Amino acid sequence: MEQLLNDFSPGLFVMQTLIMLVLIFIMAKYAWKPIMNSVEKREEGIKGALEAAEAAKKEIQNVTADSERLLKEARAERDVLLKEARDIKASIISEAKEQAQVEGDKMIKQAQATIESEKKAAVADIKAQVANLSLEIAEKVIKQELSEKGKQQKLVEDMLGDIKLN
Repeated sequence: MEQLLNDFSPGLFVMQTLIMLVLIFIMAKYAWKPIMNSVEKREEGIKGALEAAEAAKKEIQNVTADSERLLKEARAERDVLLKEARDIKASIISEAKEQAQVEGDKMIKQAQATIESEKKAAVADIKAQVANLSLEIAEKVIKQELSEKGKQQKLVEDMLGDIKLN
């Protein structure tokens, strides 16, 4: 250390101090402001990015909440539509059953009416045929019975005996 004190030169010290002050002034004037400006810009950019990230996070939360709400609404609407569809299906089935029952009853009544009318027509036809056959048989029997005079006389007497006077 003694050597440094022995080698100390005040002129050199003043010169070095002057050079140092000039360098600090030049640095402050030309380098310090641009460096500080770029540091401030960088700092503002980071703050802006953080704010944008925070805003994006809030927006994502809002979108997530909205999508969950929409999903719940869609599910509720789907449930309502499914219930309505089930109700409509049940009513259509019920109406179809009722209509089928009415149509079936109507067809049964028509069939019964048709059967009854055909039955009456068949009975009338049978009665007519029986009457015709009875007449034919009676005619043949009477022709045969009345072919003789004695038999005719006896038939007239029997018929007169059957008549009752009031």
